[in-house]
Amino acid sequence: MTAEAPRGADAPPELIQLLTPEGERVEHPDYDIDLTAEEVRSLYRDLVLVRRVDLEAVALQRQGELGLWASLLGQEAAQVGSGRALTDADMAFPTYREHGVAWCRDVDPVKLLGMFRGVNHGGWDPYEHNFHLYTIVIGSQTLHAVGYAMGIQRDGAEAAAIVYFGDGATSQGDVNESFIWASVFNAPVVFFCQNNQWAISEPLEKQTRIPLYKRASGFGFPGIRVDGNDVFACLAVTRKALADARSGQGPTLIEAFTYRMGAHTTSDDPTRYRVAGELEAWKLKDPIERVKAYLFKNQLADQEFFDKVDAEADALGKDVRRRCLELPDPGPEALFDHVYGAPHALVDEEREQYLAYLAGFETGAER
Repeated sequence: MTAEAPRGADAPPELIQLLTPEGERVEHPDYDIDLTAEEVRSLYRDLVLVRRVDLEAVALQRQGELGLWASLLGQEAAQVGSGRALTDADMAFPTYREHGVAWCRDVDPVKLLGMFRGVNHGGWDPYEHNFHLYTIVIGSQTLHAVGYAMGIQRDGAEAAAIVYFGDGATSQGDVNESFIWASVFNAPVVFFCQNNQWAISEPLEKQTRIPLYKRASGFGFPGIRVDGNDVFACLAVTRKALADARSGQGPTLIEAFTYRMGAHTTSDDPTRYRVAGELEAWKLKDPIERVKAYLFKNQLADQEFFDKVDAEADALGKDVRRRCLELPDPGPEALFDHVYGAPHALVDEEREQYLAYLAGFETGAER
C-alpha cells in the first residue's frame, strides 16, 4: 500500500504509491483508482508527448532560439497525474515549469515557448483554459491561488484551485502566508509541491528538518506524500484532494516526491553540485517507463501502439520547432500592451513618448 523512494542513503517516510517502478500495480485502501485500458494508454501518451515538447524546447534554447527554458524532465507523472485530475471548472496556478499541466489544460506548447523566446507575455488567456499565466517570482502564485479559492467559496461555485510550487519555494514567506489564509478561511485549494530534491543547487536538507508534507499539520490541514513518479498515484491523490476542497473540507498539501533529472534551467549546470550516481538511481524510477512496463505486462498495448505514440511525438516536436521559429518578433510598442486590463492614460502617454523617441533614430538615419 505504501513504498519508499530512497534518495542516496536517506530513507524518507512512506508515500502513496499505486504503480511501482517495475510496473506492478499496488492497491491502497484510501486511494483506489479504477482506470480503463484506454485511460492508461492516454496517460502514457500524455507523458511521452509532454517529454518530447520539453526536449525540443531544451534543444531550441541550446541553439539560441529561446532565451531560457525550465525543463520538467522526470516530473511528467506529477504534472500529468495532477493535471488530469482537474475538472473544467477548477483553476490551476503554475510556476514556470508546469508544461505538463499546461498540456492537460489544452494550452498550445508554442505559446509557452513564445514567452521564453521573448515574443509574448504568456500568450494564452487564463480564463479560456482555467490555467493562470506562468509565475516567475518564487512562491507568489500560492497567494494568488488562495485568493481565487476564497472567491470560489464566496461565489458558492463547485470548483477548486490548485497551485504548483517546488520544495525551495516552501522556504518563502508567501507560501507560508498562503497556508495560513487557506487554513483560517477553509479555502478550496490544493497545494501541490513538486519536491524534486533540489532548489537550484541547494538540497532538500537545506530547506527543512522534517518531510515537507508534515508542515501542513502545523497550519491545521492535511498533508500527503505521494510518489511523484507514479502517474496513477498522483491522479488518485489529487482527485481526492480536489473533491475534498470542492465539498467544503478545505485545503490539502500534496508533496509529490520526485526528482529533477535535468538542470534547474538551461542556465544551470547540475554536475557542479550533485553526483552522477544520484541521477542514475532515479532513472530507474522513470515515470514513463513504469507505465510502459504496466501496459506490456498486462497486455493492454502492443508494439504498434508504442511505435504510433513515438511517431506522434516526433511529429509534435517538429511542429513545435517549426512554429516556434515562425513566431514574429513583436514591435517595441508591444511593451505597453496588457499592462492594464483597460486603457490607461499614463501608459498611453508613455507609449507615445517612447514611439517618438524611436522615431528620432529614424530621422537621424535619414540625415
